[in-house]
This record gives sequence, C-alpha cells and structure tokens, in this order.
Amino acid sequence: MSPKLCAGRLCRQGGLTLVEMLVAIAIGLIVTLAVTAVLTVGERQRRSTTSTNDMGQSGAFAVYQLDRAIRNAGSGLIQSINQGLLGCKLNVTTILPRNSAFPAPFKNSFLTGATANLRIAPLLIAKSQSDAGSDVLVVMRANGSSGGVPRRVADAGTETLLITENSVGMAANDLLLLSQNGTTDCLMEQVSSISGNQITLGGDFYTAGTTVGVGSLTASPDSYATLLGNRNGGGVQFQLFGVGANATLFSYDLLQMSGGDTTQAIADGVTELHALYGLDINGDGKLDNWVDPGAAGYTIQAVMESPAKMREIVAVHIALVMRSSTQDGTADTPVAPETLGFFANKANAAGESLARSITLDDTARLYRHRVVETTVPLHNMQLLPAAAL
Repeated sequence: MSPKLCAGRLCRQGGLTLVEMLVAIAIGLIVTLAVTAVLTVGERQRRSTTSTNDMGQSGAFAVYQLDRAIRNAGSGLIQSINQGLLGCKLNVTTILPRNSAFPAPFKNSFLTGATANLRIAPLLIAKSQSDAGSDVLVVMRANGSSGGVPRRVADAGTETLLITENSVGMAANDLLLLSQNGTTDCLMEQVSSISGNQITLGGDFYTAGTTVGVGSLTASPDSYATLLGNRNGGGVQFQLFGVGANATLFSYDLLQMSGGDTTQAIADGVTELHALYGLDINGDGKLDNWVDPGAAGYTIQAVMESPAKMREIVAVHIALVMRSSTQDGTADTPVAPETLGFFANKANAAGESLARSITLDDTARLYRHRVVETTVPLHNMQLLPAAAL
C-alpha cells in the first residue's frame, strides 16, 4: 500500500515519543508497586489474623480438653478414700510399675527409673517434669456411674478367685482395684466371670501382683474391691498431660486401654503448661489458698503418699503459653514482649504472691504469644465431707 499523501507530502503517523513512553512506564511501575505493597500488607495482616485466631482456637480447645478431664478427677475413686485405695501403689499387669521410659514428652518423667512409684490420686502435678520442662498433669478417674462403692472381701480367695460380700452391678470385663488398709500396693484386676459372690479374674488386665499377690491382698477383713467400670466402656481414664516438641500438648493413656504405648497430640501452638493446686485447708468446702506444686509438702511424691493432702486439693489453676504458627515479626520489630506473666493475684497460705513470668528469646519474639489461664474445680473432691468417710 502506498503511503498517504497530505497536501502533496507524506502524513506524519501519531504515537508516543520516547520520553512519553518512559514516563508511562514509570507511572505503570509506580502503580504496580503500590498495588503490590497493598496486597502484601493485606496478605500479611490476613495471615497474622488467621494465625492469631488459630492460636486462640487452639488454646480454647486445649483448655476444654484439660477442663473436661480434670473436673471429673477422682470419680469412682474417692468413695474408697479410707479403704486403702488413695495413695496405694498402682500395679497393672505388666504396664505399671514401669521401669522403661515413656514415649515423649514424658521420657524424663517422675514415673521411670528408681522413682517408678505411681500411686492412686485424683490429680497430681509434676512440676517441670515434661521433656520440654513444663509441668505434667496426672489425672485419674473411674466411671462414676458404676458406683465406685468399695465391696468388702468376704473370704480369702486364690490368685484368680475373688470372694466379695456381693457382686451387684458387676459384669464380665469390669475392672476392679483391690486394696487393703495398711498395704502399700493395690492391684487392678479384670472380671472374667461371676457366680454369686465369687468373681473369677482374668483377661488383659488381670494382675498377678508383684510385691503382693491377690491371695495375700484379700486375706484380711480390711481388704476391699472397688468397681471402676467396664474394660470396654471408656469410663476408666488414667492420663498424663504435658507439652512436647513442636509446641504441642500431648496426652498419654497410662493404662494403654487402646492397646498402644503412644502419646496423642491434643493441640498445637502450646509451648508451656504450668499449674497450681487450689487448697481447702479446713474442710469447709471453700478454696482457701493456692500452692506451688514444688513447695515443701506438695511435691508430687509428697501428695502421692498422703491421702490427707489429696483431700485438701479442690481445684487446679492452669496457665497455657500459646504461640502463633506464623512468624510476624523481624529482628528489628519483634511482635512479642520480652516477658510473659501468669498466676497474677494468686497467693499461698502466707500471703506470698505466686505470680510467675517467663523470658522469651529473640527467636520466640518473632511470633505472637498469648497466655490462657483457667481455674478448674475438682467436683468430686469438693463433695467430700469435712470428716473422713
């Protein structure tokens, strides 16, 4: 095609000069950078908000799980408080006592080695005993609907035969705890069959005994059998709770009801767990003061061996230190404070504050943190009368 003629000359084509093009490109780049910055800030805020919400939800779920377990602590056990059950050394088949290490985060716990001496108690706090250095909660409960009423052993039986005053409410696969006043050990047993008041023992949870056997344990008129619940009913729970690696709260089934020697992750984002005992010293049903589980007379070993101390414990106060999963800060602008405090306004019998704090390192301060605290009453302990049963 021949070029167009304008008044006998070639027409000049319209367009952008080099300068105009450079200016347009610069404006486009500026707009692009501005939009990118807005999108980046928005995405960062969205991730931060999501991470914070996740941290809050994880904390709420962790508190819910602990609350549900602790509120029922002692169910089905406290009726035998004066029948040699509370404070007795727990023997469960080949499971407990245990000399080998538990799965993480309980490998370094008080339950292994020379101090493998777990005793029956509604609630115990092992201060700084998780592998990560946080507190460990030990919670024990049976199926309250089974009655939990101790049955006196009517006559001496054998290693596999138990003779009680009555067997009302008992059924095959029920779990029993045999105890005797003045005897350190108690045995967990499983009902195989029942004929009148004669109970044949056998099954996964039959315990022949270690330092004491079934026959010798039931030879005294001060021997009792406490019905805990059915092996398959899920109401018998002896558990550990503690914080492990990767900021995760774990539980562990001490009885291995599911058949596995493994821990179960409950909630992530939990970096530390700390707890205090709430005490009713005078038995009036009211909480009098708090005590640190490391204080003299209230270490886990001291509480395990003293039913009187167990009676004083009517509540537990828990503090969970939560951490977000997303790094929101930088070395120049950390998003977490240097210290986090908890247990404010908690005091012991002498009026001394039990407030505590932890220091976050530079890496931890790049993540958002939150402390979640809650007080959980032990309903079964609060229902105990002031005088011993």
